[in-house]
Amino acid sequence: MLSAASTLVDAIQAGVEARGFVGVRPAHGFAFVRIAGDGATIAEIGEHLGVTKQAASQLVDELLRRGYVVSSRHPRDARAKLVTLTEQGRAVTRAADDAAIEAAQEWVAVLGEERVRELIADLSRVVRAGKLRPLW
Repeated sequence: MLSAASTLVDAIQAGVEARGFVGVRPAHGFAFVRIAGDGATIAEIGEHLGVTKQAASQLVDELLRRGYVVSSRHPRDARAKLVTLTEQGRAVTRAADDAAIEAAQEWVAVLGEERVRELIADLSRVVRAGKLRPLW
């Protein structure tokens, strides 16, 4: 299972790079998953990634420097900052989504569409929904 997940992450990484987003790492993508939508605090990003608040802060600082996220006052918590995706950050997530679809199409070419659908259904019965974390 870990090899399958790693193969998928590698394919997404290659697809993101092929679309011109060089220097974006898989850990960034896992953070983007949590930030997408309404944004997230650094503590929430750290919890999502399974890292310390300090490590999450360093990752967010890198994403800020690269222009993928912005940090602003949190609308409901004066002590926290809300991290949200910029248009460039959303573009990276779209590139990753497209690369994931391409990777899935390669699996369809080998296994067939029906078997891939069955595989997804089988995995959704045993995989716990929730946090997406980098593979260690």
